[in-house]
Order: sequence, then structure tokens, then C-alpha cells
Amino acid sequence: MTTPLNECIVPMYPTIQALDVNALEPGEHKFWFAVATDAIGHPQTLPVRVFKGAKPGKRIVITAGVHGDEQNGILTAQQLARELEGKAISGCITIVPAVNLSGIARHSRDFHSAAPDSSSANLNRLFPGDPNGDDANRYANSLWENLLRPNADLAIDLHSQTSGSAYPLYAFADYRIEDAIRMARLLNPDVILNDPGDPGILETVYNRAGIPSITIEIGVGRYTDLTLVNRATDGVLNVLRCYELIEGQVVTGNNQCAEGTEITSVRAQQGGFVICHVELLETVVKGQKLATQYNSFGDEVETYYSPSAGTVISHNVESVRAPGSLVVRLIH
Repeated sequence: MTTPLNECIVPMYPTIQALDVNALEPGEHKFWFAVATDAIGHPQTLPVRVFKGAKPGKRIVITAGVHGDEQNGILTAQQLARELEGKAISGCITIVPAVNLSGIARHSRDFHSAAPDSSSANLNRLFPGDPNGDDANRYANSLWENLLRPNADLAIDLHSQTSGSAYPLYAFADYRIEDAIRMARLLNPDVILNDPGDPGILETVYNRAGIPSITIEIGVGRYTDLTLVNRATDGVLNVLRCYELIEGQVVTGNNQCAEGTEITSVRAQQGGFVICHVELLETVVKGQKLATQYNSFGDEVETYYSPSAGTVISHNVESVRAPGSLVVRLIH
């Protein structure tokens, strides 16, 4: 007998408009969180998974898909949930694997509004949102006030580089916050940036609310990188073990991790086709050739050199580069 279509597409889990994990019974829970309504009044519902332990402990919230084209973060959140099934938990782990519904559906970084007087918006510049603002601000505010902030003692936000460029396994952490540094290093990433944060970014809003948070970048935008998804999953599990939410041996120390405080982005001077000559995590010196750009005829029109010494943490993987598009990013 075939499964009814509605059960395949919309499993019959409880729909909630606010979550208080403290009030839940211990166990594994799945919810639809009604974050907002769409332009025709239908609820926009996010999948939420909660793993509540019988023993007390930290509450951690893990999000992904704030940028809709950053699918490796979504895959990491989903794989993490599968890894936690059946495990003994202390405290509570809440996973929200697909935050930006309109962006994910369009393979797009942005939140897309149906309002005729609104443009697409970067959801990760709008937190904590505004309950009286446009639909993107209301969406962000509902997430923050009704789901994320009330249920977090710690937080991790999963991303990747945006479409067209690649990152290694890369963590942003505010080094003024001890738990942020600790979580970032427990991931055993390739790179950590000392990042005091900018207004509107979910990590920053958490930190300013007294909830230690980090952002993890997992490879290239849009395209699947299972090696980095597996590493990111293992890294988050390592964080959970260290904070005693799950049992197991904590793995410490990526001695090759590059930690830095300054970023230099080399951007395309004009439009054209860019071939990169350096690899991720390659150490470069000032004046080293980074990339060559060609016009539509295949004529060389620009050569890009490193403005300083540093480590390559991002480069283009799509050759077509508009003026101002990222070519290479270095950390110092």
C-alpha cells in the first residue's frame, strides 16, 4: 500500500508557534514551527528537531539554511540529527536545519518577499528582526523571539561560502567570549577568524544576548561536499561531548589550524572569466600571482597578485566574475 501523498510531503508532526524546551518531556521530538504566513495566508513552517535529555545540562540550538544556497550547512544539521537518534542526552539539543524557506526553494542566498514593494534581503543581516517591519524582519523576529533565543545557552549557526566560491572548514568566533573560542577550537577546523561580529548577524545577536555562539562555514555554496559535511558533523559532536550533552571521548587539536584576526579580499576589477592559481589553505607571499582574468575572446585582461602574505581561505570556483566579485580571500 502506498503512503498517502500528504504524509510523504508534510509529515503529521505537531505545529507550534513558540517553543519552550524546558516544558518538554525527555525524548526525541519533531515539530513544525509556524514562523510566519505567506502572501496568501498559508503558514510557513520550519522543521525543528529536539533531543531532550532526562538529565540536566546545557541547552544548545543549532541552525542551518539561513542563507538558502548554503546547502552543506543544511546537510550537516540533518546528518547531526541522525547521529543523535537513540543517544543518551543530558540537557537539550535543538536543531533547525532549514531556516530560510524562500531562499532554499530558489537556491538563493536571500530571503525572497512576495510584497510588490520589497526586494530580496539577506536574512543574516536582519536579526533580531522587527515585529513591525517588512516580512523579512518579521520572519527574523519570530524566529528569534519564539524559537532561538528562549531555548539556547549555546548556539551554532551552520553556513557555507556563497555560490561561486569555496571555503575550507572555517569558524567565526568572538575571542572575547571564552565559550566561543572553546567551541570553535573543538570543531578542529582548518581556519578560525577572531570575529567581533557585525550587527544583524545571528552569531552576533546571540553573543550580545549573553548566549555564546559561533558560525561554521562548510565548503562551497550550493554544491555538496560530503567530506566537509562529515568533518563538520564530527566537529559539532565533539562540541556536544565536551559540554557533556552526549557521552564520548573529546578529540582535541588540529595543529594545522590557521587562526587570524584580519581578512583581505581580492576582488575582480572588471567582468570576465577568472582562473585561480592557488589552492585553499595555501600560504602565499606578497606579490604572488593569484589569478588570471580573460575577456569573452579569451584575451588576458587582468592579473591578480597577493597584496600581502597570508593563507588562502577562499577562492572562486565559478570562472564568470562580475566586477567586484570575490577572486581570493586571505587570512592573516
